[in-house]
Amino acid sequence: MGVNDISFPNLNIYLSNVPKSFTVFGSFTIALYGVIIGCGMLLCVLTAAYDRKSRGLNPDELWDCALYGLIMGVIGARIYYVIFAWDIYKDDPLSAFNIRNGGLAIYGGVIAGFLTVFVFCRVKKLSFPEMADSVALAFPLGQAIGRWGNFFNREAFGGWSENLLSMRLPLAAVRASDVNPDIMSHVTESMDYIQVHPTFLYESLWNTVLFIGLFFYRKHKAFPGEIFMLYLFFYGLGRFFIEALRTDQLIMPGVNFPVSRIVALLCMTASAVICIIMRKRGRKGTE
Repeated sequence: MGVNDISFPNLNIYLSNVPKSFTVFGSFTIALYGVIIGCGMLLCVLTAAYDRKSRGLNPDELWDCALYGLIMGVIGARIYYVIFAWDIYKDDPLSAFNIRNGGLAIYGGVIAGFLTVFVFCRVKKLSFPEMADSVALAFPLGQAIGRWGNFFNREAFGGWSENLLSMRLPLAAVRASDVNPDIMSHVTESMDYIQVHPTFLYESLWNTVLFIGLFFYRKHKAFPGEIFMLYLFFYGLGRFFIEALRTDQLIMPGVNFPVSRIVALLCMTASAVICIIMRKRGRKGTE
């Protein structure tokens, strides 16, 4: 298997020379990871602006908010990752500023992004629930695309798998820290590859389904902010189970449990409680 090859053998898909980057003018290298993330962000903003406009709200306010939200989202995603993967950076702290090889934790981006939206709405005296609904509708679509940056980086995969979607990667192309003992127990001396759960693909598919569901439900929401709450619940639900498969989990110190699964549980619980309370208030208001 070539060092740049990626395949899905049970789907009979074999890709040769899949690049991680491309060169512009023969000297400037651009990582495909960054390009994919950027495309996901752009489509996210376009979709949120469309939603605002379709509901009779000013989309220009969304564009103003997006400028700050995207910047803080990337910073938050990197800070979150570095905090819980500090062992990777402690000997070379400056490497924490290099995101060309990955290392963005989406929950950090979600938290920082929505905090930025909240502050922006308070300053501009806008409705945070309505703004959050538009952003939350678009987020899973942007995430579904952005996850393919992990594909080009050969990262965010799970343990050994023989299922229909299992993915083969050359051992030489992945980080040694991502290959756990269970995976290595399946690798023989004649094998130069690993075959794993493509968890980036699972999450991309889950986010696509979530976006479609939220898109068709958005005009039937029971209260402002419900789309935001549904996003937190269902994204958390998918992430809780998908994260369990990954080999590159960020572990919460002291409890030896993946931090993203903890955050997912908290998001699911909080959003479910808020939805129940708001729906009860709505019913009382119509009595």
